Amino acid sequence: MAFILLAPVFLVVGVETEKVSKEKAVADEEEQKVAAIAVTVSAKQRDCEEDLAKAEPALLAAQDALNTLNKNNLTELKSFGSPVTAVTNVTAAVMVLMAPRGKVPKDRSWKAAKVMMAKVDAFLDALVNFDKENIPEACLKAIQPYLQDPEFKPDLIASKSLAAGGLCSWVLNIVTFYEVFCEVEPKRQALKKANAELAAAQEHLAAIKGKIKHLDENLAKLTAKFEKAKAEKHKCQQEAESTARTISLANRLVGGLASENVRWAEAVGNFKKRERNLCGDVLLITAFISYLGYFTKQYRLQLMDDTWRPYLSQLQVPIPVTPDLDPLSMLTDDADIAAWQNEGLPADHMSTENATILTSCQRWPLMVDPQLQGVKWIKNKYGESLRVIRIGQRGYLDAIERALSSGDVVLIENLEETLDPVLGPLLGRETIKKGRYIKIGDKECEYNPSFRLILHSKLANPHYQPELQAQCTLINFTVTRDGLEEQLLAAVVSMERPDLEELKSDLTKQQNSFKITLKTLEDNLLSRLSSASGNFLGDTELVENLETTKRTAAEIEEKVKEAKVTEAKINEAREHYRPAAARASLLYFIMNDLNKIHPMYQFSLKAFSVVFQKAVSKAEPDEALKQRVSNLIDSITSSVFQYTTRGLFECDKLTYIAQLAFQILLMNKEINPEELDFLLRYPVLPGVTSPVDFLSHHSWGGIKALSSMEEFRNLDKDIEGSAKLWKKFVECGCPEREKFPQEWKNKTSLQKLCMMRALRPDRMTYAIRDFVEEKLGSKYVIGRSLDFAVSFEESGPATPMFFILSPGVDPLKDVEKHGKKLGFTFDNKNFHNVSLGQGQEVVAEQALTLAAENGHWVILQNIHLVARWLGTLEKLLEQNAEGSHENFRVFVSAEPSSTPEGHIIPQGILENSIKITNEPPTGMHANLHKALDNFNQDTLEMCAKESEFKSILFALCYFHAVVAERRKFGPQGWNRSYPFNTGDLTISIYVLYNYLEANPKVPYDDLRYLFGEIMYGGHITDDWDRRLCRTYLEEFIQPEMMEGELFLAPGFSVPGNLDYDGYHQYIDDSLPAESPYLYGLHPNAEIGFLTQTSETLFRTVLELQPRDGGAGEGGGTTREEKVRAVLEEIMEKLPEEFNMAELLAKAEERTPYQVVALQECERMNVLTQEIRRSLRELSLGLKGELTMTSDMENLHNAIFLDMVPDNWTKRAYPSMSSLALWFTDLLVRIKELESWSTDFSLPSVVWLAGFFNPQSFLTAIMQAMARRNEWPLDSMVLQCDVTKKNREDFSSPPREGAYVHGLYMEGARWDTQSGLIVDARLKELTPSVPVIFIRAVPVDKRESKSTYPCPVYKTRQRGPTYVWTFNLKTKDNPSKWTLAGVALLLQI
Repeated sequence: MAFILLAPVFLVVGVETEKVSKEKAVADEEEQKVAAIAVTVSAKQRDCEEDLAKAEPALLAAQDALNTLNKNNLTELKSFGSPVTAVTNVTAAVMVLMAPRGKVPKDRSWKAAKVMMAKVDAFLDALVNFDKENIPEACLKAIQPYLQDPEFKPDLIASKSLAAGGLCSWVLNIVTFYEVFCEVEPKRQALKKANAELAAAQEHLAAIKGKIKHLDENLAKLTAKFEKAKAEKHKCQQEAESTARTISLANRLVGGLASENVRWAEAVGNFKKRERNLCGDVLLITAFISYLGYFTKQYRLQLMDDTWRPYLSQLQVPIPVTPDLDPLSMLTDDADIAAWQNEGLPADHMSTENATILTSCQRWPLMVDPQLQGVKWIKNKYGESLRVIRIGQRGYLDAIERALSSGDVVLIENLEETLDPVLGPLLGRETIKKGRYIKIGDKECEYNPSFRLILHSKLANPHYQPELQAQCTLINFTVTRDGLEEQLLAAVVSMERPDLEELKSDLTKQQNSFKITLKTLEDNLLSRLSSASGNFLGDTELVENLETTKRTAAEIEEKVKEAKVTEAKINEAREHYRPAAARASLLYFIMNDLNKIHPMYQFSLKAFSVVFQKAVSKAEPDEALKQRVSNLIDSITSSVFQYTTRGLFECDKLTYIAQLAFQILLMNKEINPEELDFLLRYPVLPGVTSPVDFLSHHSWGGIKALSSMEEFRNLDKDIEGSAKLWKKFVECGCPEREKFPQEWKNKTSLQKLCMMRALRPDRMTYAIRDFVEEKLGSKYVIGRSLDFAVSFEESGPATPMFFILSPGVDPLKDVEKHGKKLGFTFDNKNFHNVSLGQGQEVVAEQALTLAAENGHWVILQNIHLVARWLGTLEKLLEQNAEGSHENFRVFVSAEPSSTPEGHIIPQGILENSIKITNEPPTGMHANLHKALDNFNQDTLEMCAKESEFKSILFALCYFHAVVAERRKFGPQGWNRSYPFNTGDLTISIYVLYNYLEANPKVPYDDLRYLFGEIMYGGHITDDWDRRLCRTYLEEFIQPEMMEGELFLAPGFSVPGNLDYDGYHQYIDDSLPAESPYLYGLHPNAEIGFLTQTSETLFRTVLELQPRDGGAGEGGGTTREEKVRAVLEEIMEKLPEEFNMAELLAKAEERTPYQVVALQECERMNVLTQEIRRSLRELSLGLKGELTMTSDMENLHNAIFLDMVPDNWTKRAYPSMSSLALWFTDLLVRIKELESWSTDFSLPSVVWLAGFFNPQSFLTAIMQAMARRNEWPLDSMVLQCDVTKKNREDFSSPPREGAYVHGLYMEGARWDTQSGLIVDARLKELTPSVPVIFIRAVPVDKRESKSTYPCPVYKTRQRGPTYVWTFNLKTKDNPSKWTLAGVALLLQI
């Protein structure tokens, strides 16, 4: 209907609109005409008005003139009898003007005038109402003569008569007005006519407008009708389109859901299947979240697949579990994982599991994250909303309280092993008041259920209290070797092939984005479908969402196919670079393990990554990919080696490069793990006797153990059969450079090392160095110190330089020198040096703040002295790492702690620093030059007794070098280590100067006392070391030195009177080559020192072996199997305890010897009880019947490493043996005690070393003899006579005293023939001493002439293991044996 009506209406509207348009055109034309007329009228009117304005003053003047006339003054005028002519002329002029109808009267006399003015009122009215616009022409003509009269002036006439003056003024002004009016009148007439025309035109225009208005009204009605029809038409169209669209949507929805139906039907089927396993799956997954977080990948798999699944299936009522259940599939999805990875979570599976546990756990998560990868992800994930707190920072509890009430996420980072007890209720969520509050300290804090706490620790292997483990979910974020390899592979490929890595990264991001999009679309679709009610066919978004989902799914399917092809290509290309990433990952873990050697060796993954990237960019380019990868490996290895070694002490560098070489070769499968295991562990066969004279029993035990291996079969027989050949090889100077005898020269380098370990342990450090050089290259063994400027280049505002101090070295001179070059000096006020100590912390903080803002340098010396402030320093360095001036640098120095327990430097400071060790030079030559460098020519010339001063100064320099360098010989050098420094030497020289100046003779005794007991002796705490120091000074400073007859060392005498440079030259020319002789020691001391060094080296490398592979599992058995085997063997061989009640009953007399035996049995019981208890406990722990404690773990590690466990050592006697030898020794001791305790009769020869407390037995000898001879015990001493017999030669004990055996001499030997101490034979380090007869004698009968007071120690460790002093006969000066460090040892 609307369409039918619309057409005619549309036509009418058109016609009417045309009419209106025409009329409007006419109206517009008329309007223009009216406007033109209006303009003309307006101009004329303005002209008239202007002219009239000119007449206006005259009219007003006439009016004013009339105002001056009144009845009185007119009456006065009228009363004049015969006025003057001037007055009569005025009245005559008035009569002319007022002549009716222009008839001018002839009589204009005063009389006529009087008549005119007869009626004053009427006269005045006539004047006021005078028709001023119509004055007849005759009147105007007649009045002219009057006007021309010069006396016709109002002022003049007014003097005669005021009324006459007013009339005169009126006449003049009326005439003036009329003249102007006559000019204006035509214009006024024209204006009148124009106004009439304008009015007519406006009337015409109004008529036209009225017509237009009528037409407009008609048109509006028609238009409204038209619009209504049009709207009806539009509505119809919309309804038609909507219907078509609904039909289309319905078709699309049906089509879309039909294809989804297949997928959803499958999903429903799967859900039904999973419903059966749901309980088991949930149980397994909750266990996964609750317990597996702290385990490594290997144990997680083992627990899930080998323990829990079988357990659930073997129950009486089995709990069904999905066979291939992946815990992640139920807890998270690809979209979440993708989002996490985009936030910085490492892409390996372990990290994904960790993130899943962290986001799913109900208890607070505690992240163990030494490499800070987890905490980096958390900070990115939560962003600005995360509250980061550290325990102990100012106001941290207030911050936690605020977050608790507002429901924020709180990260407490860098936790130690213990937590502030005040946080206990928070960790345990101990809510009060119906769960609305938690008590923190004394305060009740509001608890918002949205609050979330995340705990974080940087510690690599923390031991937390069980209650903390129960309150938190522990998650192990420690980076794995595989995980790091993947990360480094990505890094190296992104540098080498940025195109590939970008493509892979884009691909991953695209896939992740697709997964997230698809998941969102699917969720949205299902949400809309489930919430749709009534007719949802109009929900276009629903259908479009369905189609988008389908389209996206199809696109993704297509892209996934493309991506798989691309990914395969990328991975193939990336795999070429894997060896470089694998090598770098290995190097990091080797470097990271160095803190087991010394806690100062801390390295962060962040710092390592920087070194790694620089190494990749520095690598030699090559067109051939294989060669380029080889260059990369070489560059990465050498860069990391350089970065690491500059922060290692000299003694640890060989350990590091040995571990480096072994691990690289193991990874490349170039060496046999079993052989490496032998080399490191060196499992000597105990209780064997060497059949050849050039090998000790211990060495032969090593050869026998080696011969049991396939590759070394018959080695023992070959050595016995070709003894001459082998002797020649073993006794040569550098056997590691010689060829092995016979076919043994064809063995691999590692096999040769294994043989060398048994044959010449003292040469192993050199052999290892040669091995590393052969396998890795010479640059790894050349000890080159890196230039400070090179190391400085790597520093930055976030990377301080950390100098690990050594006695007698000042590394900060390098900093000052380099600072001068770059313009950083004290004078420029941009170089701050703070030596820390009491009260200097504030100064240091101010210096750091100022330097960070302005780009200065700050040196913080001796930070180890301010233990409590170090946490603050760590935070300050962390804050200044970002946003500081680019030139800001921090240089830190600290002394290393002598024990791991005493280590206080925070990990954060060490990890992020470039560590540099500066050690004093080694060797006598360098030390003597260095000692002399403390002085100059002026020093030499300052004393009056020049020659004496110079000689003693030189002798003191030699003494200083000797005492400093003697440390390297270990306990044979000094019983304890002392920090002798250059200050001791310089002060001694000034004391020398003062004493020489003050005394006429040289006071040798006083000087020796001052130097030996005060200057150097002030450091010394051991009496035997004090004796050694005193002896050196007695040998070096004596009157003979002035005659040039005093030798400081064989072939090196005190020089004569030389100048400063002359002394340096004398050292270069005359000092013999480095050898133990320079220190008064026997060459064997070096062999002993080198042997001990190599033992320590291998023990350390063994401890550094990875627990999950490598040499530790070389024998093909697992770590636990090895430990269990040793454990069972010890338990089996360990004899029963001594029955103390029975023994006490036997020992009725309680003689001193019996008391000693009983004490020893009691001590042995305490030890064997602990061994049995701890081993049983560990056995149960390994079976899983007991929770493993830290003590059990330590015991496990000790057994595996063939070390005596600490809790056994505490109850045992000092020993330096490995566990196997220690246990063999223990069994021998028990056997000795058993034989002695059967009847408590003193054995014919007592094994002195077999006692826990040998002093007690020696004291018992004195007590027994004192009782027998009735001597006072306090005035007795022991007399030691070395016999010429061995143990087997005695069948009964002596009548008094006792025979003892089992002693060894170090530093010399006992000559049985002469009965004296003599020089040791070369390579015979600890020859045994024959049986010694010990008895007690009164002090006055003691033989002290020609004897050497020889200390007796329990082990080669000396120092705290001191037992007694035996006076042994000697022909030589006893000082010789003192300097040689001669001592008797009970164990070797």
